[in-house]
Amino acid sequence: MTALAQQSAREVESHAISVDAATTIAMTLKALAEPLRLRMLSAIATSPAGEITVGELASLTDVSQPTVSHHLKVMRDVGLLTADRRGTSVWYRIKPAYRGAVNTLLDRFAPAAVDVLETPHLVGLKNAEPALDRMAASLTERFPGTPPNECVRVVRESYAALVRRGGTTTHLVPLTEQFARQRIIDAEKAHAQASGAAGARHLPQVLFVCVANAGRSQLAAALMRHYAGDRVVVRSAGSAPAADVHAGVRALLEELNDSAAADAVDDVTRFYPKPLTDDAVRAADVVVTMGCGDACPVLPGKRYEDWMVGDPALASPAGVAAIRDDLDERVRALLADLVPQTT
Repeated sequence: MTALAQQSAREVESHAISVDAATTIAMTLKALAEPLRLRMLSAIATSPAGEITVGELASLTDVSQPTVSHHLKVMRDVGLLTADRRGTSVWYRIKPAYRGAVNTLLDRFAPAAVDVLETPHLVGLKNAEPALDRMAASLTERFPGTPPNECVRVVRESYAALVRRGGTTTHLVPLTEQFARQRIIDAEKAHAQASGAAGARHLPQVLFVCVANAGRSQLAAALMRHYAGDRVVVRSAGSAPAADVHAGVRALLEELNDSAAADAVDDVTRFYPKPLTDDAVRAADVVVTMGCGDACPVLPGKRYEDWMVGDPALASPAGVAAIRDDLDERVRALLADLVPQTT
């Protein structure tokens, strides 16, 4: 081997993980390379208690309980799961050291693997500058308390953020305007709260956050708007927003009879995946996270709740319906707490 070839080999080696690490990772991935095991892992990860019995997991399939126990043992042998016998039942939970990795697998890698063949790589408009300039000028007039240069910044940042998430460019301009308008509204509210300025009657504001803002957080926000009406300000966002709302979730949104309002041009609550912003968190009174880990900033004076809810992106129709029912119960309980007179 020539000196140049040796140098090239060393450079490649410096960028690759070690053989031992690759062997260990491959063993773990091999343990997960089975559909039923992935379904069981997702059920455990999103269980409200963080643990499930063999009997409960057996309901996912027609195979015998010993077969289910075998699949669980495979995942336990590679260190993914721990088991705890209490009475006659064995409870399985994800090993703490793997919790973050499993969340990343289910919330980021799995949806991408499902959608990769259906979601083309898209870019922004060829010449968006005139539209963005008009948008910034319009928002400057609409929000005189926000400096013109700030409106320009928010518009351009909003456009860039929506381009990065992908999706069709057909509605990119109106979505940019809605997202920028929402951000300015939230920024003005956050500023008023911080300065203690007196204003109109304060409405509780709830921010629902998940990874893609394409399923759980959209559905939770729609349910809150459905039940609360104008008594609560509702927002949703994603730590890594997808290109569009999941088809199964959009069907549920339409069942709530909120689709007309969601498609209104001037409605900042329109259903579309959008990035999480600091202003959205600052303006919120309650921040509800669902599977987004540490991506959401933790600010003083905010109420935080973490809901262990399944991801509709990978669920069966029955699973999506169950997720909807779970969110419905949680949203109503939160609303009753925020607006006590709600029945």
